[in-house]
Amino acid sequence: MITLQTTGLGKRYGRSWALRDCTLAVPAGTVTALVGPNGAGKTTLLHLAVGLLTPTTGQVRVGGRPLTGHGHDLARVAFVAQDKPLFAGFTVAEMLHFGRATNPAFDTGGARARLDDYGIPLQQRVRTLSGGQRTLVALALALGKRAELLLLDEPLADLDPLARTEVMGALMAAVADTGATVVLSSHILADLVDTCDYLLLLNRGRLQVAGGFDELTEAHRVLTGPVELAQRLRAADQPPVHLSVTARQTTALVRQASAAVRGEPAAVRGQPASHDAGQVPGLEELVLAYLRNPDAVCLPAPTLVAAGQPAGKDVR
Repeated sequence: MITLQTTGLGKRYGRSWALRDCTLAVPAGTVTALVGPNGAGKTTLLHLAVGLLTPTTGQVRVGGRPLTGHGHDLARVAFVAQDKPLFAGFTVAEMLHFGRATNPAFDTGGARARLDDYGIPLQQRVRTLSGGQRTLVALALALGKRAELLLLDEPLADLDPLARTEVMGALMAAVADTGATVVLSSHILADLVDTCDYLLLLNRGRLQVAGGFDELTEAHRVLTGPVELAQRLRAADQPPVHLSVTARQTTALVRQASAAVRGEPAAVRGQPASHDAGQVPGLEELVLAYLRNPDAVCLPAPTLVAAGQPAGKDVR
């Protein structure tokens, strides 16, 4: 099943596109890492998915139904913005009351229990909380909606390493409890590797890579060989995602489907390959390679996304 699906989604400001032709499908129950450089369109995508922006083109569907501005539709999505916009003068208890007043199905007991687990006093005022505590309060309020889709925009950005670990631990425990599908935007890829299982990579306002972590890494290889390997890779049926050549060595990230990975030089048939089958890349290595080459794309087959099937297995 698919929780979040977009078709031809785009947002334009004047002549500039913040997001363009974005078609994706996030499988239900996944914790998805949304990554990309500044200005790639991550926040725009999240704001479109939560209904804070109106698309210029395309459509957003949550749980198989179009997202509208009506309250019953918005109740299906919870959102924590990057600046965690809590009322500074409110106590934590008053923030819980606000959550209950603005969300008819708000789970006050569950939110209160999470705050107790986090060790955050209900009578403490928001302005006196640390950055990590404010993030945990915002997370407790978002989870209190019992929404099927939880969107988090850079929730770890202003936290120290210990606070990031605590917040991610709290998030994973809450997801296990609620079963929500999560899309988590972050620049800190290392924080996401052990908690997320699906990847969306945006670059220059377009979706560049999508798929499960395991499927994506298994579909690529890091090749290392002599300088002559570079010529063979450039002439292969699929060009390398990224190619680095020094005076003595060639290093490349390639898709397994290419002739170079199969050990079949495309430039001169019948000559043995001078390299092995390569190494499975790490996720960070894979992401950096694609970011260095914005023209390289690794997306699921359009038929899978259109049909609403879990993507990531048909990498091309």
